[in-house]
Amino acid sequence: MNKRILLFAGLCGVGVLLFAAASRSEIKPPVTPTYKTGLAANETRNSAFGKEFPLHFESYQMNNQSDEKTMTRFKGSIPFRKNDNVNPLPKGFKQAAQPYLKNLWLGYPFSFEYNEARGHTYGIQDILEIDRINNYSESAGLPATCWNCKTPKIPEWVAEYGDDKFWSMNFHDFRTTDKISMKDQTIGCANCHDPKTMELVITSIPLKEALAEQGIDWTKATRNEMRGYVCGQCHVEYYFMEKDHGPNKKPKFPWANGKNPDDMYEYYMDKGPKNAQGGFDSFADWTHPVSKTRMLKAQHPEFETWGDGPHGAAGVSCADCHMPYKRVDGKKKISSHLWTSPLRNDEMIRDTCGNCHADKTPAYLRGRVEATQKKTYDQLMTAQDLSVKAHEAVRQASEWTGEKAANYDQLMAEAREWVRKGQFFWDYVSAENSVGFHNPVKALDTLAKSQQYSQNAVNAAMAATNFGIGKTLEGDIHTLVPPILEWTRKMQMEPENLQKHIWTKYLTPLPKAERVWHLQERLPKGDAPAVPANVSAK
Repeated sequence: MNKRILLFAGLCGVGVLLFAAASRSEIKPPVTPTYKTGLAANETRNSAFGKEFPLHFESYQMNNQSDEKTMTRFKGSIPFRKNDNVNPLPKGFKQAAQPYLKNLWLGYPFSFEYNEARGHTYGIQDILEIDRINNYSESAGLPATCWNCKTPKIPEWVAEYGDDKFWSMNFHDFRTTDKISMKDQTIGCANCHDPKTMELVITSIPLKEALAEQGIDWTKATRNEMRGYVCGQCHVEYYFMEKDHGPNKKPKFPWANGKNPDDMYEYYMDKGPKNAQGGFDSFADWTHPVSKTRMLKAQHPEFETWGDGPHGAAGVSCADCHMPYKRVDGKKKISSHLWTSPLRNDEMIRDTCGNCHADKTPAYLRGRVEATQKKTYDQLMTAQDLSVKAHEAVRQASEWTGEKAANYDQLMAEAREWVRKGQFFWDYVSAENSVGFHNPVKALDTLAKSQQYSQNAVNAAMAATNFGIGKTLEGDIHTLVPPILEWTRKMQMEPENLQKHIWTKYLTPLPKAERVWHLQERLPKGDAPAVPANVSAK
């Protein structure tokens, strides 16, 4: 009897397993709904999409929010000045300031203004206002390339003006109301969706080309891959090509060697202009006026950082955390188009982190994220200070009149290379918007290398002077080289302002000029409205 019972139980078990296996084999991935919207294939107005998809559009418009309720401990949607740790900051935000930003980017437009970003809906408004664009001249000082991640109109403009011409055109040529709608054609629906079918698409020309160079056909990507690719159109490191390598000022992703800072740094070594020997110099965004170092400016490599981080490697897409599914209108399930941090409130933590970490409370999950961010931020500050010290050491060594090392020139060349590398590695983490959370190991490893490289620069500069500058480099760097907390284009027009800081003395005064542009309007001569503080985003 017992044998019969055991045999029957065994047969039942086999049957259950076979049924389960058959059931699993029949499970298919969810089918993405298809649409025929009636929109034109080249539609770029967000409002036109809003009429077709009002619930999605309602969540998209929530990106207009910009108040203290949108903040997290280290990030947020209030465009405070990221270098300013003196003037009042949003509540609880003092620890997020980086006081040396203007020092490290001196001589480059980023030194004029760099703020925490507002929502994507402000993309055009903020770039029109920010002091990095020269609003005091008919020449913006920056190319049309700077529109690339601010609007879905880029494919249209490239088709009209040509891939070989558009990128190097004057930024101001495209800012007027007859060219673009500031509110309706900012970052939005057409950046990521085919207007006719609403399928996810890549509209970014540089991303299409970067993927093709890697042998990736994005048209065959899975939906989950596309939920990362569409963000990777803009949340990446990029540079403006030199004319010797392709269309002048065209944006390009430096991924040929890989997506880590080491790979990118090596990539940039021969991407500059052609030299007298027939080869190519290293690429540089600008030359720092204090250390005379050819510098690199990192952008915002979220895509590269997330990809091999713990979540990216596990197949968690950008949209899983930043566009969670929501029930709206009583029953409908949509992907939220409020692009924001999951840490914004407990409900968002439950909607995102809670999908995989259901056994943990929002408070616990928030604590885990902020602990990682705090460790990253602390090391970021150390790397920042060492980068400033590296510039100062090279400055002092270049002006040293005492006894020099026999290989002085070689040591100074090495010191400048270490300055360049140390700051780029610092900037790779500084510009990345997760404060280390997308990839904690990569963030801390990159900052450790940055500190090492900057210290190497100090050591080489010291050795070049036979350690003669040792005494003048002693002490707290904040005392030796105070942070530059205020610096604008207008300030640089006044020669006396250049004498107020040990480093600004190395700048050249800008031509005096009245403001020419305010948002999309040319101003009558002498009619320059005051620009409110903290209005622009990065």
